[in-house]
Amino acid sequence: MVTNRILRYQNKEMNLSELAQNISQFLQSDNFRVQSRDIPSGFIIQARKGGILNDLIDAERALTIVIEGDSNDFTIKVGIAKFIQNLAVMAAETILLSALFLVVDVPEMLWTEHIEKGVIKNIQGMVP
Repeated sequence: MVTNRILRYQNKEMNLSELAQNISQFLQSDNFRVQSRDIPSGFIIQARKGGILNDLIDAERALTIVIEGDSNDFTIKVGIAKFIQNLAVMAAETILLSALFLVVDVPEMLWTEHIEKGVIKNIQGMVP
Protein backbone atom coordinates (compact mmCIF):
# COMPACT_ATOMS: atom_id res chain seq x y z
CA MET A 1 0.00 0.00 0.00
CA VAL A 2 1.51 3.34 -1.03
CA THR A 3 0.24 6.27 0.97
CA ASN A 4 1.31 9.85 1.22
CA ARG A 5 4.13 10.80 3.54
CA ILE A 6 4.22 14.13 5.39
CA LEU A 7 7.49 15.75 6.39
CA ARG A 8 7.25 18.72 8.78
CA TYR A 9 9.97 21.28 9.35
CA GLN A 10 10.13 24.13 11.84
CA ASN A 11 12.71 26.87 12.49
CA LYS A 12 14.62 26.18 9.26
CA GLU A 13 14.49 29.60 7.50
CA MET A 14 14.14 27.84 4.15
CA ASN A 15 13.42 29.57 0.85
CA LEU A 16 10.47 27.42 -0.26
CA SER A 17 10.61 28.59 -3.86
CA GLU A 18 14.24 27.51 -4.07
CA LEU A 19 13.41 24.21 -2.36
CA ALA A 20 10.63 23.52 -4.89
CA GLN A 21 13.03 24.31 -7.73
CA ASN A 22 15.70 22.01 -6.27
CA ILE A 23 13.19 19.17 -5.89
CA SER A 24 12.05 19.64 -9.49
CA GLN A 25 15.65 19.61 -10.73
CA PHE A 26 16.41 16.46 -8.74
CA LEU A 27 13.38 14.69 -10.20
CA GLN A 28 14.33 15.77 -13.73
CA SER A 29 17.84 14.41 -13.18
CA ASP A 30 16.19 11.12 -12.14
CA ASN A 31 14.41 11.01 -15.52
CA PHE A 32 11.01 12.19 -14.32
CA ARG A 33 8.90 14.49 -16.47
CA VAL A 34 8.07 17.33 -14.09
CA GLN A 35 5.50 20.09 -13.93
CA SER A 36 5.17 22.54 -11.07
CA ARG A 37 2.98 25.42 -10.04
CA ASP A 38 2.79 28.01 -7.30
CA ILE A 39 -0.41 27.68 -5.30
CA PRO A 40 -1.75 30.11 -2.69
CA SER A 41 -0.36 28.05 0.19
CA GLY A 42 2.96 27.05 -1.43
CA PHE A 43 3.98 24.87 -4.36
CA ILE A 44 2.84 21.71 -6.10
CA ILE A 45 5.12 19.47 -8.13
CA GLN A 46 3.94 16.52 -10.20
CA ALA A 47 6.33 14.05 -11.76
CA ARG A 48 5.78 11.10 -14.05
CA LYS A 49 8.25 8.46 -15.04
CA GLY A 50 8.06 5.86 -17.76
CA GLY A 51 9.02 2.25 -17.42
CA ILE A 52 8.28 0.60 -14.09
CA LEU A 53 6.09 3.47 -12.87
CA ASN A 54 3.75 3.06 -15.82
CA ASP A 55 3.66 -0.69 -15.18
CA LEU A 56 2.89 -0.34 -11.48
CA ILE A 57 0.68 2.71 -11.36
CA ASP A 58 -2.16 3.82 -13.60
CA ALA A 59 -0.95 6.27 -16.27
CA GLU A 60 -3.27 8.93 -14.86
CA ARG A 61 -1.35 9.01 -11.59
CA ALA A 62 1.85 10.78 -10.72
CA LEU A 63 4.27 11.35 -7.89
CA THR A 64 2.95 14.53 -6.29
CA ILE A 65 4.81 16.77 -3.89
CA VAL A 66 3.10 19.64 -2.13
CA ILE A 67 5.11 22.20 -0.16
CA GLU A 68 2.96 24.33 2.15
CA GLY A 69 3.65 26.89 4.83
CA ASP A 70 6.30 29.53 5.34
CA SER A 71 10.08 29.51 5.61
CA ASN A 72 9.99 28.74 9.34
CA ASP A 73 7.12 26.25 9.49
CA PHE A 74 6.36 24.14 6.45
CA THR A 75 5.27 20.68 5.41
CA ILE A 76 6.18 18.60 2.41
CA LYS A 77 3.60 16.01 1.36
CA VAL A 78 4.82 13.25 -0.94
CA GLY A 79 2.47 10.73 -2.46
CA ILE A 80 0.61 9.48 -5.48
CA ALA A 81 -2.14 11.66 -6.92
CA LYS A 82 -4.18 11.99 -10.05
CA PHE A 83 -2.08 13.60 -12.77
CA ILE A 84 -3.45 17.04 -13.55
CA GLN A 85 -2.90 17.52 -17.26
CA ASN A 86 -1.95 21.18 -17.10
CA LEU A 87 -1.13 22.65 -13.70
CA ALA A 88 -0.54 26.07 -15.26
CA VAL A 89 -4.19 26.54 -16.28
CA MET A 90 -5.74 24.80 -13.31
CA ALA A 91 -7.60 27.04 -10.89
CA ALA A 92 -5.81 27.07 -7.53
CA GLU A 93 -9.04 26.57 -5.64
CA THR A 94 -9.47 23.14 -7.22
CA ILE A 95 -6.50 21.95 -5.21
CA LEU A 96 -8.14 21.03 -1.97
CA LEU A 97 -5.22 19.03 -0.76
CA SER A 98 -7.14 16.79 1.58
CA ALA A 99 -8.64 15.03 -1.45
CA LEU A 100 -5.62 15.27 -3.74
CA PHE A 101 -3.67 12.19 -2.68
CA LEU A 102 -4.81 8.70 -3.57
CA VAL A 103 -4.07 5.39 -1.98
CA VAL A 104 -2.64 3.01 -4.53
CA ASP A 105 -2.37 -0.72 -3.98
CA VAL A 106 0.91 -1.82 -5.55
CA PRO A 107 1.66 -5.55 -5.71
CA GLU A 108 5.42 -5.00 -5.50
CA MET A 109 7.34 -2.80 -3.09
CA LEU A 110 9.70 -1.36 -5.72
CA TRP A 111 7.83 1.92 -6.05
CA THR A 112 7.64 2.45 -2.28
CA GLU A 113 11.32 1.64 -1.94
CA HIS A 114 12.22 4.09 -4.71
CA ILE A 115 10.21 6.85 -3.05
CA GLU A 116 11.40 6.11 0.49
CA LYS A 117 15.07 5.58 -0.29
CA GLY A 118 15.38 7.95 -3.21
CA VAL A 119 13.03 10.86 -3.45
CA ILE A 120 12.17 11.41 0.22
CA LYS A 121 15.77 10.84 1.36
CA ASN A 122 16.95 13.38 -1.20
CA ILE A 123 14.31 15.92 -0.14
CA GLN A 124 15.31 15.49 3.50
CA GLY A 125 18.91 16.18 2.49
CA MET A 126 17.87 19.50 0.93
CA VAL A 127 16.55 20.85 4.25
CA PRO A 128 19.37 21.62 6.70
